[in-house]
Amino acid sequence: MSWLFLLAYFLGGFFLANAVPHVVSGMMGRRFQSPFAKPPGEGLSSSSVNVLWGFFNIVIGYLLVCRVGDFQLRDTADILALGAGAFLISLFSARHFGRFNGGHVTNPS
Repeated sequence: MSWLFLLAYFLGGFFLANAVPHVVSGMMGRRFQSPFAKPPGEGLSSSSVNVLWGFFNIVIGYLLVCRVGDFQLRDTADILALGAGAFLISLFSARHFGRFNGGHVTNPS
């Protein structure tokens, strides 16, 4: 297997996981941070913009996972690559957006 396929699956996991908060926030009618807000990634975008951005992420994730190489659910390397991408963007998002949404505690007392 080519390392380029594993890179595609890693990025696919990244995009698929990134779609979740945008689609969910948008479907709930809530504003959420997006790359289109001012300032980018910090300001709030409308729920409609978040749904569009979330579905764009789903399409890119699908293309990277399902149309590149031969992704197999039973192949440990494929799953680890996808899972690593999803885990890293999830951890980054928790820390980054937690600053704005009350999920990042700087002084736990």
